[in-house]
Amino acid sequence: MTFFTGNDKAASPTKNELVESKRIKVFIVDDHPVVRQGLKLLLQIESDMICCGEAETVIDARRGIEATTPDVALIDLSLKDASGLELVKDLHAYHPEIPIVVLSMHAETLFAERVLKAGAKAYLMKDESQESILAAIRKVVAGGLYLSERMSGRLLSMFLRGSSATNHSLIGQLSDREIEVFEMIGRGITTREIAGKLNLSIKTVEAHREHIKKKMKLTDATELMQHAIHWVQNERQP
Repeated sequence: MTFFTGNDKAASPTKNELVESKRIKVFIVDDHPVVRQGLKLLLQIESDMICCGEAETVIDARRGIEATTPDVALIDLSLKDASGLELVKDLHAYHPEIPIVVLSMHAETLFAERVLKAGAKAYLMKDESQESILAAIRKVVAGGLYLSERMSGRLLSMFLRGSSATNHSLIGQLSDREIEVFEMIGRGITTREIAGKLNLSIKTVEAHREHIKKKMKLTDATELMQHAIHWVQNERQP
């Protein structure tokens, strides 16, 4: 015979708890507090979504995602301590069951293909509509991929031609790591600081700088700096 105590009854989930458990848990990773707050407010008004956690650095994101086990991670590419692209790769490697939506200011023509190869399921630029962001979250949780119609058509066209969507410009020829270094140069970060943030040796960062100059046909460090600053200031358009 089974006996039920008052404590057993109290431990049963309430109606609100059951409803909450069915919501899509979203973990937000962005280094801008205003952006995070805006995304949280957007999720709050949706009956099927909830923000389960947030972070502004890669380190905090890894810890938070481990602790909250979200249904989807919403990640920016430019973070304070490291690259969001590296976070995408790590998360996909260790938690392939968690779909990733990348929401960034970076031009989709340069980064959409890169983030998909890294393991993300969706790429949106930050000027996309709120409806697009919500649609992307729902689609990846359901097992699909999400890109803008423009980018979907571009990738399909490139696939049929047997080429890559990222090779349309000089900067598109840079590797993922070189893109990270190039952006940091444009943000005024020194070689030593770049080495620390990316956990690389100074010599390795200097080698990346040389490869960037060669691929972008730049003659010296001054030209490299000018091009990097211009790219960052123009919202990283390729």
